[in-house]
Amino acid sequence: MAAAEPLTAFSRWYLYAIHGYFCEVMFTAAWEFVVNFNWKFPGVTSVWALFIYGTSILIVEKMYLYLKDKCNILVRCLIYTLWTYLWEFTTGFILRQFNACPWDYSQFDFDFMGLITLEYAIPWFCAAFIMEQLVIRNTLRLRFDENAEPGDPSTTIALANGHVKTN
Repeated sequence: MAAAEPLTAFSRWYLYAIHGYFCEVMFTAAWEFVVNFNWKFPGVTSVWALFIYGTSILIVEKMYLYLKDKCNILVRCLIYTLWTYLWEFTTGFILRQFNACPWDYSQFDFDFMGLITLEYAIPWFCAAFIMEQLVIRNTLRLRFDENAEPGDPSTTIALANGHVKTN
């Protein structure tokens, strides 16, 4: 039996894109509740968020793999947060050229060109921590088994504490 292989970069990008999209909808719903006490929890985002989050988190994955043995988690999260601001500004600036930028922070006190805002520094930092510790680390542990038949329980791999057991 062939060994299970890590997910492809595209598969990881897809998972990261869906994760970012979901978190964006949940964050905007929570924000709407906190600011306007809206019990409908209307979460919104744009299809552009799939590309933006998928690509950004895939790049942060590369940063994580490079930095994990070089600096502590707080420094890494600070780097990820700075990256997030750079990526949000860049993608927002490009999308704005086509009147397609789905966010506008101009109503915030510490915004820059309405594309980024310092008020989100702590939420972005916390998101960076969650992204590394839960999303990236666990996604990198996922494996494909090309020989497995979908829905066939006889082809399950034996696991011990989340790791593939080798005999």
